[in-house]
Amino acid sequence: MRMTNTQMYARVLAGDSSYNGRFFMGVLTTGIYCLPACKARKPKPGNVRFFPTCEAAREAGLRACRKCHPDDFARGADPVLETVESLVAEIRSVPAGFADTGAIVRRSGFGSTRVFELFRQHYHTTPADLLLRARLALAKRQLLVSNAPLSQIALEAGFETLSVFHDNFRRLNGLTPAAYRALRTGGAFAVTLPDGYLLPYLRRALSRDIHSLTEQLKGSVYTSAVNLSTGPAVLTLRLSAREIEVTSAAVPPAVATEASRKSPLLPELHALVVGLLGLDEDAAAFARLARKLGLARLVAGRPELRISQTPSVFDGLLWSIIGQQINFPFACLLRRRLIERTGTRLTGGLYAPPTPSAVASLEPADLLPLQFSRQKADYVVGTARLIAEGKLDLTALTAMSATRAERTLLAIHGLGPWSVNYLMMRSLGFPDCVPLGDTGVTSGLQALLKLEERPDVDATRRLMAVFSPYRSLATAHLWQFNQPIPT
Repeated sequence: MRMTNTQMYARVLAGDSSYNGRFFMGVLTTGIYCLPACKARKPKPGNVRFFPTCEAAREAGLRACRKCHPDDFARGADPVLETVESLVAEIRSVPAGFADTGAIVRRSGFGSTRVFELFRQHYHTTPADLLLRARLALAKRQLLVSNAPLSQIALEAGFETLSVFHDNFRRLNGLTPAAYRALRTGGAFAVTLPDGYLLPYLRRALSRDIHSLTEQLKGSVYTSAVNLSTGPAVLTLRLSAREIEVTSAAVPPAVATEASRKSPLLPELHALVVGLLGLDEDAAAFARLARKLGLARLVAGRPELRISQTPSVFDGLLWSIIGQQINFPFACLLRRRLIERTGTRLTGGLYAPPTPSAVASLEPADLLPLQFSRQKADYVVGTARLIAEGKLDLTALTAMSATRAERTLLAIHGLGPWSVNYLMMRSLGFPDCVPLGDTGVTSGLQALLKLEERPDVDATRRLMAVFSPYRSLATAHLWQFNQPIPT
């Protein structure tokens, strides 16, 4: 459908990146042409002319913007993003090679302000935080394969002192470095919770679907069937105010594959538990931001609220497709029916979640008797086939920049902005996402800001911008804003 100039200008004012490439904006007073979502100052409507292609803009005597690089976007290249991605890959590979943020800025070739802007835009973080996490990731790898002293591992990862290494490691992992190293030998482990951790909200998150086939919460014991690299396993968490005791078991022999008869890998389980608990999220920083904005009521009573990640990216992907444009109870029902059809039933009544190959073996028509719409069935099966055929690498998504991950997912038929941002927030752990169009977000904003009506997508994008780079946590708080306090 042809857009009017008024419609295109509205997309420019909204900074709507989904329209990048669909048209280009020429600014007659400056003689440049830009992408609709260019971050430069918005021109007056009388100074704007719209073009279908970069070639048309150049024929009109305009030149490409040096801030948004429309020509690069049009041909599928993004040299600035590629430069930042290469720099981040270097940091993650050799974190000890960067003494501090200043070293990152010098290596980048950009100015300090530009570097911070690019890291926030493409990785949802600061250079300092990315460097810290790169150091911890290297240290974790070394703890599992080396018997070197902790002081040596800390030094080789770039930490100046053992105490700084120890404090940061425990804060983001719930374990000391020595306890993490002990995961090599198997057995149970216990994750320490940070001060003020909101256990009632975790309990609510772990029991959203009281009829779930893959997980159950009974008293203070949470049990979940999960798929690991060794196959299906049963994970058990014993919840208490100070720590979470974690045990696991391989699936019973009757349903086990050769791989799943092996003991579950504890480092893999630990990563899963950290995600479930949201331990590596900066809840305190978001609470400080909300108070600074004069919105302390958003975090009142729950400053330590965290996002519980899905057990796997595929699980989150299924949720994001199944949950499109239907209410939560019906989404749970469809998910249970899919699990009954394609999951693995374990002793005790739980099902291991479906694997991509199991869902890919279906035909879309197989899901219609389960009350899937034809469109939703096509999306579920089609996406599973992309994964099973190696055309979509879910593991690779976790290491990508947020920008690259978003572009990769938006290119998949059936995934729109809501689905992609939900998946990035709840399964990939990106901290600055907003599932635009989400009714929980819009109703939360309406109540928080005392608006006469719920904001539309453009207003939501504008109102949520003040919470950057913690918009994922802002979303989580808005979901809870009108909900009763759990006990």
